[in-house]
Amino acid sequence: MATIIDGRAISAKVRAEVAKGVAELREASGVTPGLTVVRVGDDPASRTYVRSKQKGALETGMEGREIELPATTSQRELLEVIAQLNADRAVHGILVQLPLPKALDPDAVISAIDPRKDVDGFHPVNVGNLMLNRPGPRPCTPFGVMRMLAEIGFDPRGKRAVVLGRSNIVGKPMAALLTQADATVTLCHSRTPDLAAEVARAELVVAAIGKAGFVRGEWIKEGAVVIDVGMNTNEQGKLCGDVEFEAAARRASAITPVPGGVGLMTVAMLLSNTLEAARRLA
Repeated sequence: MATIIDGRAISAKVRAEVAKGVAELREASGVTPGLTVVRVGDDPASRTYVRSKQKGALETGMEGREIELPATTSQRELLEVIAQLNADRAVHGILVQLPLPKALDPDAVISAIDPRKDVDGFHPVNVGNLMLNRPGPRPCTPFGVMRMLAEIGFDPRGKRAVVLGRSNIVGKPMAALLTQADATVTLCHSRTPDLAAEVARAELVVAAIGKAGFVRGEWIKEGAVVIDVGMNTNEQGKLCGDVEFEAAARRASAITPVPGGVGLMTVAMLLSNTLEAARRLA
């Protein structure tokens, strides 16, 4: 039976490190890292996510602020808010909560954020830095997965890894980070033939496709590590991942649960990125 990778414990460790770093930065330079999250509209899920990020910032000693804008906010008005935050020396991290209302262009909004304050790691400059293996903020969820692997002592070097899903938020940056860690990476998607065979060869599986229980337990190679990024609701209304958990756990050496796994790491790494941004800007 697989070891359950405790996202709660690992994220708590990261938060403690961030809190220590925040206190040290404040003592050394008088600077308190500031994270501002902009939310447009009143989507309940977005509201919950934003509050968790704000709460995390405050708990680590940062300044955590939320800017709430109505769903009727225009592109110009939103870009003006971002420009003000870019110019605010007390703000070190800017995050615009996605998804945005359909009338707004998320690419233009993300590109308007000062790359030095882009703590999501989504700005084109920071995406380029990631692909070129240059310093800069890394997308929080893949960054959190890499920290989890380090915490359980899994070295990707020379390992065969399969990433399921090619989103700009998780799949593509996850493949890049694993490649930089010297894994042999296969990035799978909806057009991949014989997905089961690809998964069966992998010593590491990262599932990020957004389909409840899509990855069958029988596909998992004996002893593989399984990281489930999915956050879905099953037919019983319960949260679940992309992987058939019980069956996969019988074959894997280690696996993340849903909830209690990768999701908790995303906010922790956002806080870590904000601290690093404050250090650079200070």
